[in-house]
Amino acid sequence: MKADWEANVAARLRSARLRDRSAQQQNVDMFDWNDLKAFLAVARGGSTLAAAKALAVNQTTVARRIESLEAALSLKLFERGQSGSRLTEAGRDLLGEGEKVEAAAKTFESRAKAHQRGLTGSIRLTCIEILANMAVTPAIGEFRKLHPEVQVDLMVTDQPLDIEAGEADLAVRATRALPNSDLVAKKITEYEFALYCDRDYAERMGVPACAAELANHDLIGGDAGLDMIPAMIWMFEQAGGKPPVSRSNSMSNLVHAVRAGLGIAPLPCVVADADSRFVRCTGKIPEAMATAYILVRRELKDTPRVRALIDFLVPYMQADMKVRLERGRLLREREAANDGGPKDLSKVSSPA
Repeated sequence: MKADWEANVAARLRSARLRDRSAQQQNVDMFDWNDLKAFLAVARGGSTLAAAKALAVNQTTVARRIESLEAALSLKLFERGQSGSRLTEAGRDLLGEGEKVEAAAKTFESRAKAHQRGLTGSIRLTCIEILANMAVTPAIGEFRKLHPEVQVDLMVTDQPLDIEAGEADLAVRATRALPNSDLVAKKITEYEFALYCDRDYAERMGVPACAAELANHDLIGGDAGLDMIPAMIWMFEQAGGKPPVSRSNSMSNLVHAVRAGLGIAPLPCVVADADSRFVRCTGKIPEAMATAYILVRRELKDTPRVRALIDFLVPYMQADMKVRLERGRLLREREAANDGGPKDLSKVSSPA
C-alpha cells in the first residue's frame, strides 16, 4: 500500500511539473506585443517615464507591461534605480531580437495596409532605352519611395511590345498618331526633333547651309523601325535619298553615334539642345513632332497600383521635360551670345 501511495504521489508531481512547464511555454509563446513595445521604449529611453512619453501612455501602464513581460519570460529584464532602468544581461541579449520583431511587425502592418489599398504587386512597364534612361527609371525610383510594395519591372526595348497581347502592362511611347486599338492612352508631352551633328564633325565638314547640301554630308540612318520615324524620313527626302554612312536601331545609340562624329541625324531637341557637344543643323522640324503617351489595357487602368503609377509618372515626366527644355534654351542662348552660336538653318526646315 505504501509503495502504491508513493507511486501515486510521484505521478501527480510529474504531472504538475509538466503542466507548469506547459504554462510557462505558453506564456513565452503568447506574450503581448504591447509589452514588447514597452520593453523597447524603456531600453531606448532609459526609464519608464521616458518610455511613457514616447508611447503616449501613462508611466504606470509602462511599468505594468514590463512586469507582465518579465513574468511571461520568467526573466528580469531591467535593474531599477533612482536614475532610471538599466538593462540586465538578459535584457541586453534580447534587445536585438526585440528590434527584429518590431521591424517585422512594421513590415507586416505596411504590407497589410498596402493590400487594403490595392497598392501591392508588380507592374510591367515598357519603353525605349532613351526614355528609360532619361526620365522613366528616375521616376520609378521616386515612385518606389512612396509605394515600396509595388514592384515595377522595366522592359527596355526599341521594338514595341504588344500590350493588348499581354507582353507588358503599360507602355510609354512617342508617336505621331495612336494606332486603332482598345488601349487607353494618356498624353504625357510632345517631343520636337531637329538635325544635329557634334562639334568635331562641324569643324571638319561644316554645317549644311540649305536642304540641298545635306546630300554632301554624312547622314546616320535608322533601322528596325527607327528608319520610319518622321524626322528620319524627312532628312533623307531632303538629301535626295542619299544612302546613310551608318544605321542604328536604337534612338539611344543614335545619340551616341552623332556624339562620336559619324555624321548628321535627327534627335529629340529635349536631349540634344541641353548637350553642348551637339550643333543644331536645322530648325525644329514641324513634320516630325511626336507625342508621348502612356498606354494601358482597359481592364488594368483602374487597378490601384497601375493608377498610382500612371498618376505619378505623367506629371513627373512633364516636369522633367520642362526642366530639360529650359536648360537647353539657356545653353543655346549662352552659346549665341558668346560666338554667334551654332548655325540654325531655317532654310532647311520651316521655322519652329
